[in-house]
Amino acid sequence: MYGLGDVCSGVEVEPGTNLLVAGPPMTGKRELAIEILAHGSRHGEGSIVVTTKDGGEDVREALRESLGRDESGPLGVVDCVSKQQGTSPVDTADIAYVSSPKDMTGIGIQLSEFLEAFYKEGGVQRNRILLHSLSTLLMYSNLQTVFRFLHVFTGRVQSADALGVFVIDSTTHDQQTMSTLQQLFDAQIEVREDDGGETQLRVQGVGETTDWRPVP
Repeated sequence: MYGLGDVCSGVEVEPGTNLLVAGPPMTGKRELAIEILAHGSRHGEGSIVVTTKDGGEDVREALRESLGRDESGPLGVVDCVSKQQGTSPVDTADIAYVSSPKDMTGIGIQLSEFLEAFYKEGGVQRNRILLHSLSTLLMYSNLQTVFRFLHVFTGRVQSADALGVFVIDSTTHDQQTMSTLQQLFDAQIEVREDDGGETQLRVQGVGETTDWRPVP
């Protein structure tokens, strides 16, 4: 089982689960998703982040901040941003660069390479995989293309007995788009702001739907 840490205390999911984190922009979804990865990293699990919004070094730093001084498992970042901005970054041990968020073949290749490296170099068999964000993918490709890509990607998570975490700005897309994509996921964390501006979440699809609760 994979625990979700302090953000969803007491919630555990089966290996191979694909989890959608959905809510309006600027409600802390990225931080919540990073903390779910950090929780596993503290226990030696591998963390792989596919980033379509922030540079790879920024993502690596965000995970380090979430970990604090805790020991951590291996980290791999697939950076879909930096090359598109006109720079010519060189792959490192923990950051691999693809040309843009449209390069879905490249994303899949780099994901597989990190999973293989974690296993060969450290015997790591438990991994958490974050894709931030689906909304950016939908800016560059149509819904049908993104759906096909995610169908393969979520299948890869299942076959690896990993935990997949996928972030989307739910209010940016129409209901048909959200309903189509939600078919691919086993569970969902919804995030919102209440009338007082406090961020809340609830979990659906894992046991009974939880009540709305403050995000720690």
